[in-house]
Amino acid sequence: MTVKPTERIFSYVGLSLPDLNPKLAPDEMKAAYANQYPELATAAINGPEVVGDKLRYEFVRSLGTKG
Repeated sequence: MTVKPTERIFSYVGLSLPDLNPKLAPDEMKAAYANQYPELATAAINGPEVVGDKLRYEFVRSLGTKG
């Protein structure tokens, strides 16, 4: 019997983002991608959702009003 770690999928506004490091927690992945997508700094994380044999996490922008 072989134990294989579950692959993770991260998505944001329809984009599929690769798992940079399976050892990072989803919050750490969000922080890593916040350099490229600054709006992720305040985003929520939905998931994990099982999709086939993978776990899918979705970064969801926080919507609010100014002022």
